[in-house]
Order: sequence, then structure tokens, then C-alpha cells
Amino acid sequence: MKHRVAGKKLARSRSHRKALFKNLLSALILHGEIRTTESKAKATRRIFDRLVTKGKSGTLHARRIVAAFLNNKKAVNKLVDEISPKFKDRPGGFTRMIRLGRRQGDDAMMVKLELVEKPELKEEPKKKETKKKDEKNKGDQSK
Repeated sequence: MKHRVAGKKLARSRSHRKALFKNLLSALILHGEIRTTESKAKATRRIFDRLVTKGKSGTLHARRIVAAFLNNKKAVNKLVDEISPKFKDRPGGFTRMIRLGRRQGDDAMMVKLELVEKPELKEEPKKKETKKKDEKNKGDQSK
């Protein structure tokens, strides 16, 4: 019987599972959505809800608790400063899962796990090409 056993093992050791969740959560926070298998998404969703609920208070203590789990300063700041305030009035259910179909190789159900209310994504400025490369290319075309 499976009494009082919470969470999925996902055929991984404890340390591997913890690293997997940290990476999935960081990607979800920074990008607003991730594409993964259904079982990983369900397990990640539980942890994400707990982190958002912690971050709602916005205190230094809450920020440090989230930082102790994620180990990613950008993700922690974005969660506490941008994402958690958007869900202030929502008691739970901060993510949605959209089924994408089955994966080609092993027939695993793939889903897109996304935030219900997405934050605005900041686009990074594109780097300008140097003139030296342009001059070299022009010289090659004339020959």
C-alpha cells in the first residue's frame, strides 16, 4: 500500500530528481513556459505552486527560502518581484498544461507547462555586426 508517500520518483535518484526540478523550475520562471513530459510537468507544478505561494509575501525571508531551493538569482528575483505579485489574488493553480501529442522516440505524452498569467518578456538588444566583416564580404563578391 502506498500510504503517506507523496510525489513521483521519475526513475531517478534523489539528487538527480532535485536537480531536474531546479532546472525545470528555473526555465519555467525565466521563459514563462516549458515543453516536457506529462509526469515531469505534474511533479514540477506542485513545487512551483509552493514557491509562488512563498514568494507572495515578498519578504527577505521568503526570498531566501526560494533562493535556497533554486540557486539561480535571476529566477528568484523574477519570481518574487514579477510573477508572485501577479498571482496575489489567486489561491492556487498558477500553471496550465497543454497537451502537445506523443514524442516520436518513446511515445511519451508531451505537454507545454505555462504560467496562467505570463509576465512580459524582455528582449535582449541584438549585437551589431562589425564593419570589418562587411568589408571582407564586399571584397570577396567583386572577385
